[in-house]
Amino acid sequence: MQQAELERLAQQLAGGTLSVDEFVRAVARPLSAPLGEVTLDLDRAQRCGFPEVVYGEGKSVEMLAKIFRRLLDESIAVLATRISAEKAQALAATYPEGRYNSAAQTFRIAAPQEAGAAAESPPAGRVAVVTAGSSDLPVAEEARETLDWMGIEVTMIHDVGVAGPHRLPAQLDKLRNVDAVVVVAGMEGALPSVVGGWVDCPVVAVPTSVGYGASFGGLAALLGMLNSCASNVTVVNIDAGFKAAYVAGLIAHNRRRPR
Repeated sequence: MQQAELERLAQQLAGGTLSVDEFVRAVARPLSAPLGEVTLDLDRAQRCGFPEVVYGEGKSVEMLAKIFRRLLDESIAVLATRISAEKAQALAATYPEGRYNSAAQTFRIAAPQEAGAAAESPPAGRVAVVTAGSSDLPVAEEARETLDWMGIEVTMIHDVGVAGPHRLPAQLDKLRNVDAVVVVAGMEGALPSVVGGWVDCPVVAVPTSVGYGASFGGLAALLGMLNSCASNVTVVNIDAGFKAAYVAGLIAHNRRRPR
């Protein structure tokens, strides 16, 4: 446990807002949880700001259910990515409170204490997610679900690709006063550079595998974004909506929190 977290718990104990049992449980909490072939990182939120996210591909329904139960037992909200519809249907039988986004292929379960508190807590920051076309929506939805899980206020702006240059300027008011922008685009991947020329915040570009043969499954968009002349553009991997949102969410969260 980091010193700042230990000091916070000690202050709560001294102030009477934390019981001795609660203090002991927090301090003695295990750093990891072995679950057969999986070892959960229970300390990641303390080290990195947010808990471990579950990558669903290659994991059985039984293993996913076991992981979810252990996270919930630790009062950790569940976010699982790349969950197929078949797996989601099976998981819903065990976790009917879970929420599946079929476009994003994400499965989420709120932590037990979030039931009434989520609506009261202010957002930890603001991020806009911009798509070039409707074919990019699955990746954008993965980004949106990730940001929502992180407690970030999300503004979605769809279908403003460079083939219709008049569409982006009409949406610029929505890009004011955000902490970061996630731009999702396939084909030649030009949109992040254009957005980067309009905003005063970091732009996290996500190349998608949308496009015809010469797009090489998103490689053309990836290379175009890496060669962006807009100084505020950085790039994640192809179809990595989760990764882009996580980076943007950290930017927003760290910008808003007191130092």
